Amino acid sequence: MCGRYTQFASWQEIHDYFNLLGPARNVEARYNIAPTQDAPVVRLTDKGRELSMLRWGLIPFWAKDEKIGYRTINARSETVAEKPSFREAYKKRRCLIPATGFYEWQKTPGGKVPHHIVPKDGLWAFAGLWERWEKGDEPLETFTILTTTAAKSIEHIHPRMPTILEPGDYDVWLDLDTSKDDLAAIASKQFPHDKMRAYPVSTRVNTPKNDDAELIEEAEAA
Repeated sequence: MCGRYTQFASWQEIHDYFNLLGPARNVEARYNIAPTQDAPVVRLTDKGRELSMLRWGLIPFWAKDEKIGYRTINARSETVAEKPSFREAYKKRRCLIPATGFYEWQKTPGGKVPHHIVPKDGLWAFAGLWERWEKGDEPLETFTILTTTAAKSIEHIHPRMPTILEPGDYDVWLDLDTSKDDLAAIASKQFPHDKMRAYPVSTRVNTPKNDDAELIEEAEAA
């Protein structure tokens, strides 16, 4: 699964990389994005790509209350098209989630060791879905991150990882006319293992309230 990630690229970098609408705006760097928190998401409008802040943890439009969002931070690529919580968003509301890396915890005899997994070059875009829930006091927009089997270089840390899209797949993923077969192929595609690296970090990342640049500093291996 993917339960924490980072996004510390500047708003200008995100704006330029994803070719977004409108002027770039300031945004704070995030070193420990956790479920139920707001994070930037790229969506396609009639005019082009736009960036919005949505809550992590997808709440289906039919849900009775928002508590389901705690269980829907990830959607498995293998079953996302059939799962009731995700299938409508998968058909109609796909998005890109800008990221500079993600965290996973490796089980060891001495306990779980957190690792920061990052691209060797540039930014990442996780495959995502978004939804609008209107049964609360105010409309709430939320998102989920698709996951797939881990790349060879990090499978010893955790068997799952976010579905990371190649730049050439961004338009195809966002386009509502993309065929089911093409969507399935993109959703299950594994990002090249030689384009990422992983390193251990401090267990301070275990606590969501910790959100500073020290979290991504490499720690000594146990």
